[in-house]
Amino acid sequence: MKLRVLGAFGSEGLGQRPSAFLVNDRVLVDAGSVSGALTVPEQLEVEHALISHSHLDHVTGLAFLSETLACCGARRPVTVASTEPIVDALKKSVFNNVVWPDFARIPDATTPVLKYRTLVEEAEQRVGELWVTPVAVTHTVPTVGFVIHDGTRGFVYSGDTGPTQALWSAARGLTSIRAVILECAFPSRLAALAEAARHMTPALIQRELDKLPPDVPIWIYHVKPQFFEETADELSRLGGGRVMMMEQDKTYSL
Repeated sequence: MKLRVLGAFGSEGLGQRPSAFLVNDRVLVDAGSVSGALTVPEQLEVEHALISHSHLDHVTGLAFLSETLACCGARRPVTVASTEPIVDALKKSVFNNVVWPDFARIPDATTPVLKYRTLVEEAEQRVGELWVTPVAVTHTVPTVGFVIHDGTRGFVYSGDTGPTQALWSAARGLTSIRAVILECAFPSRLAALAEAARHMTPALIQRELDKLPPDVPIWIYHVKPQFFEETADELSRLGGGRVMMMEQDKTYSL
């Protein structure tokens, strides 16, 4: 399994793109930045987008991807998949012809460039060539993490979350898991802000470590650019080398 980091950050900074990952060139996991990381031919190869929640730093790239598909002769629609509250939020609050055009009706309703698929929470479902289980996590809006595998190898993606339990319970005992991709937005000194926004800090991650699948690397994403150096320094002291920062534009092999 190939995992390409299109954006690794919790916001936009100079050369720092919001969170987005591409699995095997076909499946997006979140879409904070797509057209800023992929060529047009690469964008046209995307078939599915797994969206953890509706916040802009996870969906802005989906808006511009849709425009690329409409303008550049996409051979197929991109299917946007998540649980019902998240799909509904995207329809009503983003692709609503106010914030952005409704690309589920462009160029027309019978041959759109964007389609939606509602996934069942805590059930394993086929998405392209992958198996995907969405699990609710703890954030300020409806949000899921994902357990994703191809039958042999896979990973856990936290989405945006504070301390949580169900996702780690769903992942424990799965022999296919090769990594946990875990969010961390703020340094520990901003604990009050992290609690209000339902995000992780290094101190909170320290408390979560025993819940996570054992003996696999923990790759950190979603650090806010304003606090990157401080947060990265704190994280470097966790987990005896098990906790590592994800690198934007790097492709990981699982």
